[in-house]
Amino acid sequence: MIRLTNNTKILTQEFEYFAPKTLAGALDLLYRYQDKNTRILAGGTDLLVKMKTIGLDADYLISIKEIPELKFIDTDAGLRIGAAVPLSHIEKIEKVREKYPALYESIKSMAAIAIRNMATMPGNICNASPAGDTIPPLIAYEAKLKLVSKRGERTVLVEDFITGVGKTIIKRDELLTQVIIPEISKNSGGAFLKKGRVKADIAKINLAVCLKREGEICKDCRIVLGSVFIKAVRAKKAEELLRGQVINNDLIIKTAKKASEVIKPIDDIRSTAEYRTELARVMTEDALKLAWGRAGGEL
Repeated sequence: MIRLTNNTKILTQEFEYFAPKTLAGALDLLYRYQDKNTRILAGGTDLLVKMKTIGLDADYLISIKEIPELKFIDTDAGLRIGAAVPLSHIEKIEKVREKYPALYESIKSMAAIAIRNMATMPGNICNASPAGDTIPPLIAYEAKLKLVSKRGERTVLVEDFITGVGKTIIKRDELLTQVIIPEISKNSGGAFLKKGRVKADIAKINLAVCLKREGEICKDCRIVLGSVFIKAVRAKKAEELLRGQVINNDLIIKTAKKASEVIKPIDDIRSTAEYRTELARVMTEDALKLAWGRAGGEL
């Protein structure tokens, strides 16, 4: 077979395609072909591009697009989002916009609406790119993932799910079926910021912040930066500077500087490590101020 390189329109490899109508059917297929080169197709905005351009191989492709059990958004207690829900559906949910602004802003920053009409949050997570835009806010909001197989099910933090570039802890017979985000407590605030060459481009750096306020004190804080390491990373030493402290401008400036010191960015075609380090400082400062204001705090 002749393989055409760098062609974004043609799939040049042969594979067997399945489109199960039930979750049980999908799990049966994953179990049956777990020793083969089997891939899950949700939106396909990353997977199909890689298959077309860099020769990512697949012997079996299992589409989960038409499985009703994976096409839901539950807002009763926090958020529960099924694996087949497009990003554009999530951004339209009022609770997402009002209670989870960092997640809302991250989705709105991603590509064009045509892509968001297809792409899914679990796809963005399982792609495990250090620049994945939904990953920092999900970690900041302490989100979990439900992984299901014929052997049973387990729940893991998004923070623990990704281990490196393109690497996760998911087993070959497991399916990520839903994203679970805890309810946001009163007097909490979040923010997401991103810097790219153009609005919809892959991030040179992105970050999310979630703060919990008690009067003038920061009761808790999570600062998560993307595109600055092999995976999105929490600036835990910076978080410690804020936790339990009265918030003011000087403390925020000090915290932002600390956040820029714990990252390990690289030079690549999109930016330099030096530029990313300075961006991390400036953007963390801006995000902290924004999140604190959304939590009802004043500076």
